[in-house]
Amino acid sequence: MTKLNPDLPTPALIGLRRSFGFGDRLGFATPGHIAACRKGNLLPIFAQQSVREMTRTRRTPQEVMAAAQRGIQQEGWTQIWGADADHLKTKEDVFNLAAAGYTFYTIDPSAFVQNQADHLSGSDLAAAVDDVVNSGAFGSIQELESLYFRHSYELPGAAPIGFAEKESLYRAAVKYGKAIAHAQKMGDWIAHAKPARGAEIEVSVDETETPTSPAEHLFIGLELRRRGVRAVSLAPRFIGEFEKGIDYQGDLKAFESTLRLHLAIAQFCGPYKISVHSGSDKFKVYPILGRVCGDLLHVKTAGTSYLEALRVVARCVPDLFTEIIEYSLGRFETDRASYHIAAKLSDVPQPTSLSPKQREDVFLNKHAGRQILHVTFGSVLTMGQSTKGRSFKEGIVDALANNATLHKELLAAHLGRHIELLNAG
Repeated sequence: MTKLNPDLPTPALIGLRRSFGFGDRLGFATPGHIAACRKGNLLPIFAQQSVREMTRTRRTPQEVMAAAQRGIQQEGWTQIWGADADHLKTKEDVFNLAAAGYTFYTIDPSAFVQNQADHLSGSDLAAAVDDVVNSGAFGSIQELESLYFRHSYELPGAAPIGFAEKESLYRAAVKYGKAIAHAQKMGDWIAHAKPARGAEIEVSVDETETPTSPAEHLFIGLELRRRGVRAVSLAPRFIGEFEKGIDYQGDLKAFESTLRLHLAIAQFCGPYKISVHSGSDKFKVYPILGRVCGDLLHVKTAGTSYLEALRVVARCVPDLFTEIIEYSLGRFETDRASYHIAAKLSDVPQPTSLSPKQREDVFLNKHAGRQILHVTFGSVLTMGQSTKGRSFKEGIVDALANNATLHKELLAAHLGRHIELLNAG
């Protein structure tokens, strides 16, 4: 059993109440996050960093938790808050985060999603279904068909939905069958880890090559329920583009119509919340999310807070900001590999050709510049060195410490805009 220090603020379970995740890659953002949170009625998750981000920033789960606790103490926050063990993929991940006292466990089974299912048919699809069955995800093809083939489900406020054709059922099973089986294993590991403050589970299937169709979401939700994985939220991949660091790109009417179906499925299979990953800066869809989802909503942000930290550097230590940009341009083609983004190096000018105000505008307000700085954060914070012989991270941390009021104000304004638009819906 994990023991937490009773003298420090401790996270709690949030349940089926609308919530907002504030990622912090540097450990100094919580005061600004709290100021933003006071602008709305979403319950906050202040300690949130994925295992991938911890690896890239060389931070431990305990360091992420402690940074949030310091900010909470400093600001006198006494209301409920959560801690997200984000994008967990292995048993080791689960037990490491449980030992640090996290309360919200985001299961990421993306390594087991088979995206090729969308393009399979005939004998290839039949062979792929056999492979899923042989993996142990189902007892037999007959079991799969008896569970879902030609079953129709009455959704609240929506037309009935189901699998009238074997091909669509087989594709869903091939694409997600192994992933859901792995999610069940991870749910068991979370239970065995016995987090001190309890645990609530989110299942993430947003990191796929194509959007999660309503039928696929139904299959996932029904399978999680059948397997006893009680999720508090689920993150599908939505239609349109949810690229890092920039606003939503896509048809808003189509987004809203499919969101309503996703919500109806979440109500039917759970209920659980709809979780929006890569939620930073998606201002166009926030009013829709707030209006459609009500309390069944969780939004997750991370990189946008890092960019606001760089805005402090841009205004207070402009020479350092220029060096960080130049280094990020050199790292971009390597670091972009694990991200789906549209930015290209040719989209931005050389930073030395710009004035300090222009550099801030191009690299912190424009799409391409924001994405270049967004995806190179790990390299900047762990390997980047300034010409003065100090690491970039040391320079950034000093800038934040020396300009804490500005940092807090920038975060309060930027993240506060997120929350105000969600409330407006």
